Amino acid sequence: MNKVAIIDYGMGNLHSVAKAMEFVGEEIGEEIEIFVTSDSQLIAAADRVIFPGVGAIRDCMSEIKRLNIGKILKDAIRIKPVLAICVGMQALMDFSEENEGVDCLGFMKGQVTRFEKGLQDHDGKRLKVPHMGWNKVKQIKDHPLWQNVPDNSHFYFVHSYYVRTADDIKITGTTSYGNEIISCLSGSNIFATQFHPEKSQTVGLTLLRNFLKWDGKVSC
Repeated sequence: MNKVAIIDYGMGNLHSVAKAMEFVGEEIGEEIEIFVTSDSQLIAAADRVIFPGVGAIRDCMSEIKRLNIGKILKDAIRIKPVLAICVGMQALMDFSEENEGVDCLGFMKGQVTRFEKGLQDHDGKRLKVPHMGWNKVKQIKDHPLWQNVPDNSHFYFVHSYYVRTADDIKITGTTSYGNEIISCLSGSNIFATQFHPEKSQTVGLTLLRNFLKWDGKVSC
């Protein structure tokens, strides 16, 4: 039995994530049990953990602190595979400029900043904020979750803020949107995406399928 805990702090696209995980589990013929929960004991009992998130970072961090999700997540990252999605990825950083500035969890070095005004693509066409829709992800380094995911595959994005970090070794994927932005970070036991794999059709499901098999090990 592969037990997957999806952390519920009231800010994630939990139904879509749970349904996508159920689908890939059935597809590979593996029996999985999915918990959508903020219960520390259930999360501790899981084999792997998903940390999703949508919405304003101030509200997210308020609920994360109220429910003690930071400690629960920190304990999980030490010993089991964790997948962070969208605002879940942003919450891992030190600080976000959103909502006039919010301290985040500080599990990864860096900050979250808003897209600059006047963004243009390579042809000079104005780009809208939020960055919403399909865009390519360039794979910066090998990772088990990239298995059978072609480089420059299109994933689905919805965000107005993006991550900046000087810790280049953790950058696992980038995307062009006016500038080159970080769309994926990874480290021991953790894989974090700005895009939504659960909304990204075949390549997203492939990534989630890989997550079900991942043991948390990475090669740097």
